[in-house]
Amino acid sequence: MKKFLLALFAVLLLLPFKSYADQNVTSWLTIGGDVQTRADYLQGSTPSFYSFGSVANFFDQYVAHNNYDPSLIGPATTGEDFRKNVLLTNRFGLNMQAKVLEGVTVKARLLMYKNWGNDDLSPEQASGTTSMAFLDRGGVFDGDLGHVPGSDFLNVDYAYATWFGIGGAPVWFSIGRRPSTGGVPGNIRRNAMAVGSAGVPNFLIDYAFDGGSIGWAPYIGPLPGAYVKLCFGKGFQNGFLNQNSLHDTTMVGINVVPYNTDQLEIQLQWDRAIDIFDVPPDYQINSSMTLQPTTNLGNIDQYGALAEGKIKNVNYFASGAVSVTHPNGNQAGAFAPFLEANGIPASDVAYFEPGLLNDSGHLNDSHTGWAVYLGARYDIDSTRTKLGAEFNHGSRNWMAFAPAGDDIWTSKLGTRGNVYEVYVIQELHAKPIDKVGLAFFRLGFQHYTFNNTGSNSWVGPSISMDDINTPAGAQLFTPIKNANDMYLTFNVDF
Repeated sequence: MKKFLLALFAVLLLLPFKSYADQNVTSWLTIGGDVQTRADYLQGSTPSFYSFGSVANFFDQYVAHNNYDPSLIGPATTGEDFRKNVLLTNRFGLNMQAKVLEGVTVKARLLMYKNWGNDDLSPEQASGTTSMAFLDRGGVFDGDLGHVPGSDFLNVDYAYATWFGIGGAPVWFSIGRRPSTGGVPGNIRRNAMAVGSAGVPNFLIDYAFDGGSIGWAPYIGPLPGAYVKLCFGKGFQNGFLNQNSLHDTTMVGINVVPYNTDQLEIQLQWDRAIDIFDVPPDYQINSSMTLQPTTNLGNIDQYGALAEGKIKNVNYFASGAVSVTHPNGNQAGAFAPFLEANGIPASDVAYFEPGLLNDSGHLNDSHTGWAVYLGARYDIDSTRTKLGAEFNHGSRNWMAFAPAGDDIWTSKLGTRGNVYEVYVIQELHAKPIDKVGLAFFRLGFQHYTFNNTGSNSWVGPSISMDDINTPAGAQLFTPIKNANDMYLTFNVDF
């Protein structure tokens, strides 16, 4: 009898059938995701520069004893070329959407991103005493979790609930882990759908954070698809048991979309980071040192505008932005252990601690930066080939919040200099089994030219590359002058 039941059960497993659960699960729960394997050829060059360690003895005498002795200055670090022939990474994302009540939905995305054979960022980090080149690639933290190669853990990229149609009005309220990464217009080169009204422009913010939004989408005939939303959240939250001078880092913003169709979309945004921390929490700056925030440095405003659309087979976009810092005069005390590890005597550490885009001698100076981001993609429908080109420029004091950008060197949209990128996407011609099924290769090339130091960092002064070969322009991190990245990805969306 047992053998008969086992055989019957095996036959039933092989038969096609649809259960009650199947009929209902697909009506309220949607599951999808994506897989990406990527290979990068990386090449870069550093200029000759003075490091903090090389001038430590000089400043120890000059600051502490007012003894000007240039012979105490160590030699400058000689510029060099370096490369990584093949950097291999894997990324996996799992998306879920649940229709819970009429007007209430939950969306979530889990994300894993790792280097082949590593569970950390070590293949991307620079060598030597400076340990890294860019603040946004020095370690994995809450704002870029799952977007920078780290571990094989599935982390929460976003998970939020939305209640829309409140009181029968075109109003919605959304709260949770925000879908504030991978926004427009960056989806064009990634061959991905736009996040929609939940997302934010990626040239301003590509940063995972927790918070909420309140939106309103009135019907206005001449302004199809118009909506406006107020966003708020936390970039860092201090514990109530840790009562010190460190305040929470709060983020607020207003996103206005006056026109939104398939042919043209216009977005305007203002946002502010309030009480920005001196270093992200649990920031692993190298394999032996993890830094924690110790003080707030002030506020940062961003203003941005975007126009994107489609004319026949051409997708295009043009955007511009301005950033303004409002320092409070504090110094980044979180870097004290790192300064001491790089040869700065403990008695002189306070002299070297930087402020909000400032050195220790100009802690209250406000700085304004600006950026432009342009691009286009031409789609060849007959061969399912897509050809794209992009350019972005950031001024000396440009500050983006984009650590979750998918660029290996550093998030290109926070670069203080120029980045040129060209790419070709080739989709597979196979018939999709899943209605959203898609598979494609993307071959691209990026060229970075850095005009100033400190790209993607709000800590310390931005110094011209022409001035870092002097003791006064000494650097804490390795400065990179030029960098190239040729990459190939294979993506499968399901």
